[in-house]
Amino acid sequence: MSGLAFLIPIALGMGLVGLGAFFWAMRKGQFEDLDGAAQRILIEDEEDQA
Repeated sequence: MSGLAFLIPIALGMGLVGLGAFFWAMRKGQFEDLDGAAQRILIEDEEDQA
């Protein structure tokens, strides 16, 4: 039982850190253009064909 008293606050803290990181990434615009990154992989640059 004392293990749960130790692990539950740690799990809640890690969850809050993850949630904070998610909101930080949203605020910085990391999720603005999801399709553009996927399509850039398929586009060949003319510079690389040399």
